[in-house]
Order: sequence, then C-alpha cells, then structure tokens
Amino acid sequence: MFGIFHSLIKYRQFILSSIRNELVSHFARSKLGGLWMIINPLTQVAIYALILSNILAAKLPGIDNQYAYAIYLMSGLLAWNLLSEIISRCLTLFIDHGNLIKKMNFPRITLPAIVVGSCLLNNILLFIAMLGIFALLGHQFNMAMLWLIPLTLTVVVLALGIGLTLGVMNVFLRDIGQVVPNVMQMLFWFTPIVYPISIIPDAYRHWLNINPIYPLTDAYQQVLVYGNSPGWEGVLIIAAIGLLLAFISIIIFRRASAEMVDAL
Repeated sequence: MFGIFHSLIKYRQFILSSIRNELVSHFARSKLGGLWMIINPLTQVAIYALILSNILAAKLPGIDNQYAYAIYLMSGLLAWNLLSEIISRCLTLFIDHGNLIKKMNFPRITLPAIVVGSCLLNNILLFIAMLGIFALLGHQFNMAMLWLIPLTLTVVVLALGIGLTLGVMNVFLRDIGQVVPNVMQMLFWFTPIVYPISIIPDAYRHWLNINPIYPLTDAYQQVLVYGNSPGWEGVLIIAAIGLLLAFISIIIFRRASAEMVDAL
C-alpha cells in the first residue's frame, strides 16, 4: 500500500500533465477552447432549470421557489455524474490504454488517479455552473455547502473502489463492460434524482435501503436544496463500504497487474 502512494507522489507531475493534456486534446481545434468546460455544464443545468422545472414541475416540501424541482434535480445529478463518470471511465481504462501499458514501464495505478483528477475537475466546473444558475433562480447559499467536501470525497472513494475492481475484471471478462452500463442505468432510475422521494409509496420506500447511492444523492439534496447538514448515519456506512471496496480493489489490481498485460 505504501508503494502505491509512493508511486503516486513520485509520478505526480505525470498525473497532472496527463490531466492537462487530456483537457487540451478534448478541446483541440476549438475556437472557444477551455470555455466549453463552462459552457457545456452551464447549458446542461440551464436546460434543467428553464425547461424541465416547468414541464415536470414538482412541489417539494419546505421550499417555495418555483424552480425547486430544478434545484433538486441538479443537486442529485451533481453526485450521480461524478460517481457514474468515474465508474464508466475506470471500466474500460486498462483496455483503452492497453498499448501504453504494454509498451511503457510506469506505475499503472497512475491511470485511475488521472481519471479521478479529470472527473473531479469536471465535477467542480459543473458545480460552479450550478451555483450561477442557483443565484439566477434566487436560491440562497449557506455554510451547509461546506459539507460537499467530505461528501465528494465519499463519492470518489466509493466510485473508485467499484470502478477499479470492474476495470480489472473487464480485462479478463469483457461481458462486464456490456452489463455494467445497463446496471448503472437501472440504478439511476432506482435512485430519487429525477423524481422526489415523496412520490414513492410508503410500502416500497424500504427498498431504498439496499441502494448504496441513495444516501449520497439525498445528502447532496439536503445540503444544496434545504441547507441542512446531511444524515450522516447512512453516509458514514457508505463511506466505510467505499473504503473497504477501495482497499479490496487495490489488492485485486496489484495481484492482477502482471496478468493484465498478457490479457490485453
């Protein structure tokens, strides 16, 4: 474990430069360049705020803002987008970089580190765009938003634990790459993000207890929509599960690292 952290520190310039190069290449030959990093998420949240809140208007208890639904929706998406992006990119990470892994000698743990850094940057830009929309909608900010820092770390740890494990397994069993996107899609609709929890009949709400994503999206919504501190009991359980999965994923990664080269 110490060797992994040592490799990340030693190759920190490689990680940072890779994140920067990834962003530069993503916007290559674009006249607006890096501005698209703001425009794209801003457009996304503007659609939710200006269109969906009117078409799918939903009344949320405890908030009078007519755009409450849009705020609720964007808050849940902030957590979900970070989780799903890390998992989906880690899923094919080693397959996509197969040639690089075979030809170059470098710590392969830097690859998921680059993914996490890039996804975090995208998520921060989305959050900044959301704050702008919230301000236009008259939604007030408060100190409860500081809870987003530990919540974001919890999402990252959980996503990395799941994504790294699935990414290693996908090298040896490619069917996993076909199954996971469908599971993620079902999990998205099983989580109260697009719809408020109030529309779920009481007889079925207990099923949310088996959804590991719900405590995180609910915590984001409590912080951003209502200005409350999150319900830490569920979040701490998910954080513990995330740390356990991250530890297991690193063990799996280290043991399978040499064999992956032959399987790629």
